Amino acid sequence: QVQLVESGGGLVQAGGSLRLSCAVSGSIFSINAMGWYRQAPGKQRELVLAITTDGRTNYPNSVKGRFTISRDNAKNTVYLQMDSLKPEDTAVYYCAAGQYGSSWYFNYWGQGTQVTVSS
Repeated sequence: QVQLVESGGGLVQAGGSLRLSCAVSGSIFSINAMGWYRQAPGKQRELVLAITTDGRTNYPNSVKGRFTISRDNAKNTVYLQMDSLKPEDTAVYYCAAGQYGSSWYFNYWGQGTQVTVSS
């Protein structure tokens, strides 16, 4: 089993920045991919950013150039740096862990952290 604990959410004005953290523990040898997803009220959960242990990334155009994912292997922590935030980025953000083979598969999830961007 893998446990994920997110932190760093909050309220920020449009144009501002936030950094989310995800502490990973447990059977980390079983995963080679980490990601961030988000879910806004009334909408489906969507990918924000994902990264593999060898640096492959996946992200939608909506966050390109604004969000960055990174990892500190010594601390078993993954970060999501969010810059130039927009009101439409408001959502609950979830950390995810899993595998990348020929496709991305996430089977471990954190509890989520709220990000609210005011206009």
